[in-house]
Amino acid sequence: MRRVWMAAVLITILVFPMVGQAKPGVSAQNAVLIEQSSGRILFAKNAHEKQPIASITKIMTAIIAIESGKMQETVTASKRAVHIDGSSIYLKQGETMKMEDLVYGLMLRSGNDAAIAISEHIGGSVEGFVHLMNEKARWLGMTNTHFSNPHGLDEDKHYSTAYDMAILMQYAMTNEQFQTITKAQTYKAETRSYAWQNKNKLLTSYYKYCTGGKTGFTSKSGRTLVSSASKKNMDLIAVTLNAPDDWRDHIGMYEWAYEKYSMHTLAEKGEKLYLLDHTDESITGYLYREKKYPLSDREFKTLHTQSMFYQIENIKQDIIGKTVFYLDSEPIEETMIYANEIPQEQESIFTKAVSIYKQIVKVE
Repeated sequence: MRRVWMAAVLITILVFPMVGQAKPGVSAQNAVLIEQSSGRILFAKNAHEKQPIASITKIMTAIIAIESGKMQETVTASKRAVHIDGSSIYLKQGETMKMEDLVYGLMLRSGNDAAIAISEHIGGSVEGFVHLMNEKARWLGMTNTHFSNPHGLDEDKHYSTAYDMAILMQYAMTNEQFQTITKAQTYKAETRSYAWQNKNKLLTSYYKYCTGGKTGFTSKSGRTLVSSASKKNMDLIAVTLNAPDDWRDHIGMYEWAYEKYSMHTLAEKGEKLYLLDHTDESITGYLYREKKYPLSDREFKTLHTQSMFYQIENIKQDIIGKTVFYLDSEPIEETMIYANEIPQEQESIFTKAVSIYKQIVKVE
């Protein structure tokens, strides 16, 4: 307990001088900080540079496993799984374990053997699963990423960027089961007599606002880290690659952002009266959801909007126009205006999926 207290004091002392600076200093060769709901980049350093990423690869492995619908299935560990190098949950050949337990072992203990077992069960082979990983990356807009394996051990064609990994974590954090797994500090598998402890020290010791993440390390990649945090009603995602001092990098970026930015409401859900341009006429429109965006107080004061309405003959699916929000003459967000009030729960699954996808692929 004393060691944890001393570490917390040390972190506070080291981070405190950064408060008030224009931008945080980081030890990482590559770094990015984004706000989760909007995807806005708040801080970046060589964020689009391709680099080896080590075990943060396993975020992709985990989300594919969760979305496969096979979390309650029993998986048998192969010879290939138990003989993989690196970190392990110590599977034995022929041992069976529930997929859900394997995903916890993958994320908390970074088990490379768990990664192989998961990939063989879902993809039919490691190679088949890697194909799924790359298809998923392409769908998410991870344009500077290529996976060669499900665990992150170094290979020439296995790479990503800080920004692409932030996109991946942003997407994964929309899944409630992933949220539960990534924030677990300990977990005991059905076939184990002891509990696994999470290797993410931001979550377990150093930063009380941390909500999850994944660590990584190889001699080629250096220390890699993806983490998430929630404070003051703002959810953030940080990524560092090749960062000797990654714990402090992440805390410093988070505290800088929480001091500088806050979530501002751009538009409230419900009915609104719009004045039509260059006329004395008005029109009633409806917004289906509240729209928020991370802004500094200065930015919020300079924000302006423009509402545009479609010609009647061009109106489709009840959409009559849109409102665009501008910051320094650049559009940052938009929201559709509808002719009729429809409860949010009646929106189609397709509409919600498109909304999430647009948030993920948008680059500031």
